[in-house]
Amino acid sequence: MRHLLRCLVASVVLLAIAQPALAQAPQGVRLQNYTWTELRDQIRAGKTTVIIPIGGTEQSGPYIAVGKHNVRAEYLADRIAEKLGNALVAPVVAYVPEGSYAPPTSHMRFPGTITIPDDVFEKLLESAANSFAVHGFRDVVFIGDHGGYQKDLKQVVAHLNKTWAGTNARAILPAAYYDASSDGYAQLLRQHGIRDDEIGTHAGLADTSLQLAVAPQMVRLSQLRNAPKPGAADGVYGGDPRRSSVELGQMGVDAIVSRTVDAIRKETAGR
Repeated sequence: MRHLLRCLVASVVLLAIAQPALAQAPQGVRLQNYTWTELRDQIRAGKTTVIIPIGGTEQSGPYIAVGKHNVRAEYLADRIAEKLGNALVAPVVAYVPEGSYAPPTSHMRFPGTITIPDDVFEKLLESAANSFAVHGFRDVVFIGDHGGYQKDLKQVVAHLNKTWAGTNARAILPAAYYDASSDGYAQLLRQHGIRDDEIGTHAGLADTSLQLAVAPQMVRLSQLRNAPKPGAADGVYGGDPRRSSVELGQMGVDAIVSRTVDAIRKETAGR
């Protein structure tokens, strides 16, 4: 009986301790983890910037999972929002233009790649941005992790800002994000002795190192280390990922985040 009573008392104490934790508002910057009333209060308190991370579901060679861009864009958006201090992160956009499926072209030649038409993609982004503007977000920031749709993003931002003229809302496409993750990162790698024939444009050392820093579980590292150099037939373009490392990737992550934060702050100064 005493043992049962002690167990009951312990359960009550544990419940009392857990109750405040259960009642707490969510921590972090991901919009999807908040209730609508919590979001209303966040916006009123000054969280008036929303970042829309755009990824893509595509092949990235035999050694990186197809969700590479989605996980990376969301991770980097989180870090950027945390440093900005006044931003929240929208759910990642995982369906993007990836070429034709009749007949299959580009990445669509490999299983796992998903494509949508450019006009559908642009309408999706515009609808999401208008939703945020209606609810009080003033700065809607697009960050796109994939080179293939950068022209679409420019058109979306131009159209939104034309539509929003005279309102408090503005669409922003910080060029620093994609510049830092492509040419800018390649330059950093060269400074650390990495050759161009290793860096690559898709699924090479640059791509793989970034993914190791962001989500190492998505890289089949043990297979990669023992593999012959992959090529275009494997979905790896212009590079050799076999010397990829977390350390090289973290250097890229730090550059992308800091340069994008600086660009957004400059764009929104005085707003």
